[in-house]
Amino acid sequence: MKPTNINDIQKSFAVQTKNFESSNMNFSKQEYLDYTVRSMELRSTDCVLEAAAGTCACGRSVAPFVQSVVCLDATPAMLAVGEKEAAKSGISNMKFVNGFVEEIPFPDGHFDIVLTRLAFHHFTEVERPFSEMSRALKHGGKLVVIDMEAAFEELREVEDRIETMRDPSHIKNRSKQEFTNLFEKHGYVVTKQGSNAISVSLKAWLALTNTPENIGMEIIALMEEDMRGGQPTGFSPYLKDNEIYFDQRWLMMIGVRQ
Repeated sequence: MKPTNINDIQKSFAVQTKNFESSNMNFSKQEYLDYTVRSMELRSTDCVLEAAAGTCACGRSVAPFVQSVVCLDATPAMLAVGEKEAAKSGISNMKFVNGFVEEIPFPDGHFDIVLTRLAFHHFTEVERPFSEMSRALKHGGKLVVIDMEAAFEELREVEDRIETMRDPSHIKNRSKQEFTNLFEKHGYVVTKQGSNAISVSLKAWLALTNTPENIGMEIIALMEEDMRGGQPTGFSPYLKDNEIYFDQRWLMMIGVRQ
């Protein structure tokens, strides 16, 4: 099942490929990757799927501690970067597969752990991808979801509007309760949940998606108005080192499939 917004996703991430591994962004920040690895309580016998893997930053961090890692993503250019980086690091237990989370090309109960990071806000609906990740996971296996947490209810609409201005493949951020409901509906016992504030440079954030200058200026103006006490954006922007920054709220939830 091909996502209805696949053209937007592939177009956006083909652009992002060049800077996705940049130290200016947080996708490969070692501190958070190490925290993710520790939280997963990996075993040497684990077979892991990173779904909607991008450049497979998480998968590459996990690989030294498990039997195998499959990185699944819909954008070939992103997978190519991940495969190149894995080879540079001497990682040999990874497989890179072009495909959709809505139709995972592996049999039922194939994986011990399924991991997805910063993907759910690109899904037009969450039921199908969550169901597919559950199908591919063994009973007793762990599902690890990391994504941006939605702003307070009254600011969700404006936050998502700004996100979509910057990246048309963005659909919406989900709340902690929405993720909790998904885990419970699909019969998981949630063993870990928590949020981390990740500081993001507005300039680097706009550059990653090569946001058109006129749209970037509009977003900057909205952020500046928010900082002056005007219309809130849901981003709570602030000045740091004479630049505009904001904190993304990264939610991690780990559940065991019953």
